Order: sequence, then structure tokens, then C-alpha cells
Amino acid sequence: MALRGWSWDTAIGPAGLGDRPLLEALEAAIPDEAVAAAIEATGTRERRRRRLPTHLVVTLVVAMGLWAAESMRHVLAEVVAGWREGAPARRAPWQLPSTAAIVQARQRAGARLLRELFRAVAGPIATAKTQGAFLGGWRLLAVDGTTLDVADTPANERAFGRPTTHRGNKSGAYPQIRVVALIETGTHALCDVVLRPFRCGEAPAALRLLRSVGPGMLLLWDRGFHSYEMVRATLAREAQFLGRTKGNIVLRPTEILPDGSFLAAIYPTPTARRHGEGGIAVRVIEYALDTPAGPGRETYRLITSLADERAFPAESLAATYHERWEVETALDEVKVHQWAHPRPLRSKHPCEVVQEVYGLLLAHLAIRTLMHAAAARDGVDPDRLSFVGALRVLRRAIPRAQRTRPGHLPLFLAAC
Repeated sequence: MALRGWSWDTAIGPAGLGDRPLLEALEAAIPDEAVAAAIEATGTRERRRRRLPTHLVVTLVVAMGLWAAESMRHVLAEVVAGWREGAPARRAPWQLPSTAAIVQARQRAGARLLRELFRAVAGPIATAKTQGAFLGGWRLLAVDGTTLDVADTPANERAFGRPTTHRGNKSGAYPQIRVVALIETGTHALCDVVLRPFRCGEAPAALRLLRSVGPGMLLLWDRGFHSYEMVRATLAREAQFLGRTKGNIVLRPTEILPDGSFLAAIYPTPTARRHGEGGIAVRVIEYALDTPAGPGRETYRLITSLADERAFPAESLAATYHERWEVETALDEVKVHQWAHPRPLRSKHPCEVVQEVYGLLLAHLAIRTLMHAAAARDGVDPDRLSFVGALRVLRRAIPRAQRTRPGHLPLFLAAC
């Protein structure tokens, strides 16, 4: 929701942030050094002069996540528009490549390049002054998953699979790729993702995302992600957790705390619970929500490693848990507003699908980094800014930025 009376054009345009801070926000999101390092690490640097060098292909794939409803040639035209306007007259005219040439260039770059680049630049961006990003000094992160429709081709169906409907044995309209993401709730910045075929579950992918969780972080998860292993692995990363459990989990109180929460233990198996072996101490918080069906009709049960009820009262943790919905909002930004769902992804082959998804996520990171910079300048919560507004600003800024000296805009430099 946009802040009332707050204009992106004033905050980002000539009268506000101006071109230079906007370019700095983009550089902070995707530094040129990270692009160059990913190209070298994957061995994808071109060996001869090409109309579409690898650096420009990276720019194109990221920009495809900004102009998601447009063709690849249209996106490329937007990316190089400002550069072509300012190109010296003596330089040989640069012709826009055909769609086939663009596809070949993307195939040369491959999916690993975009994956390595995303892994290099993704991560938390909130500072100590960012509103709503911390609880008692703990940085709030959340995990959740979604699916994206991909082009209906035999190759994509074999690689990713497609959902079945509840009408007999009929299949869904499109194959789907599963995206499980770790986000910073205060900024919606993507910290890590795992891409899997549709048939793979979200919980194993969430365990893999713990590679990006560490000291000083508080991880939120929904009941579908709860497991003994998830708790054990999070603590092994020296992070804290606050997660909802399923209703069939046995949690016997060992101590009732003054705020109504209680201490208990979780076990890897029922047998281990009967013998009291391998238990992990947790704090349990139970509360009910009012729903349209009536007051107190939906019961929530949370477990957490934050055992101090004075520093972290039960009521405060219950309110904090609902920050978990920010991951739903972030995925909605990618899937609905940025991509314009239900249009499927463009790519016809699995490798390009993975590449395109990482480009989409890198574009989201650029948008959210820009929003965080604007919110920090005005001292407001990033949640108060319009994601769609920021997306539009970035679309308008790229051709203008290409007229800037290349050293001022690393990612979008005139690589052609």
C-alpha cells in the first residue's frame, strides 16, 4: 500500500533521490563485480566479439523480470534504448538481434550463471534503523513456497511435472516449477531460494535453505514446515525459531510460565518420547483467533527457542509470528504483480526456465533494494511503499540510466 501523499516521482526522480542514488541502489542490489565474478566462475565469458556478450545477456534476463509481459526483443530494446540514443555517430549501428539469436545467447550463458549470481547477491538488506525488521535484536526471516506456471512443452513437462486436478485424472493446464524461498520479513528481500520440480515437497527444500540462516536471526515457519529436524538444524546454525506446529504433535508441559506459555520437549520419534531420549526443549505458546465463524474458533500453537518470557512475552511472540505472512506477500509480488500471473513463463526448455526464474528473482531483489533505500531516506517502514510503483520507476529509469557514464551503472552498462 502506497504511503498517502508520498510520490515515487518526487522521491526517486530529479527532485528527490535523483539519478545517482537510484543507480547506487541498483549497484547495491547487483554489483558489477558480482556479475563479472559469476561469469568467470561459470566460464561463460564470450571468446569472440558478439552482438550479445554475456554481460548483456545477464542484464537482459534480469530485465525480463521487469517487463514480464513483453517479448524478449522488446525487453532488449528497452535495456539498450538510452545507450543507442547516445552512441557516437562514428560507431557502427548496433542492430537489435532476432529472437532466435537471443535464445542462442541465453543458451550459451546457461542457468548456472544466474544461479551463482543470485547466490552471490541475495541476502538481508535491513539495517538497525529499518522499521519492523527486528524483534529484540533478532533479524526476522520467514520461509514459504509457491509454484510458477511454465511454458507447456514436452521438455518442461518431463523436467518439472504438472499438477493434477480434483476432477478424476485430469492434469493442470501448465507444468509448474516449485519455488521455496527464504525472505527477510521487514524488507521482503529474498535471501535464498531452492527451485524444484512440482512433484517435490516444500519441507525438504526448506531444510536446504537453512544454509543461509545463522546467528542473530529468528526464523518463522508455518506448520507445514515443522519437524524435529527443522528445529535441530536451525539451532545447529545458532539461529532462533518461532514456528507453528501441527495439531497432532504431542507437547507435554514441564513448566508453566507466568505469561501462560509453557516449556516442553519435542522428540524425533514416539519411541524416543516414551524413553525420554533426544528431546529438544522448546517453549509453547497457544492462542485463539477470531474468525468469521465466531470468536476464538481457530487455535494456533507455536513453539520457539526464545524461552525468556520476560524478554519475549507470549503476546509479543504471537503478534510477531504473523509477520510470517510477509513471505506470502513477497511471493505474491513476484508471481502476481511482477510476473502478471497467470501468464506462464516464456522459456520453452528447462534450463532456460531456471535461468528465467533466477532473473525474475534478481529483478525483485533490485526493486526491493530500491524501495529500502527510499524508505531509509524518508525514515518510513518499507511496507508503506508501493511495490508496483517502484517497479514502474525502475522500468522508466533503465533507458535513462543508459545515457549515464557506464562507470556509474555497472549492471546496465553498454555491453554491446
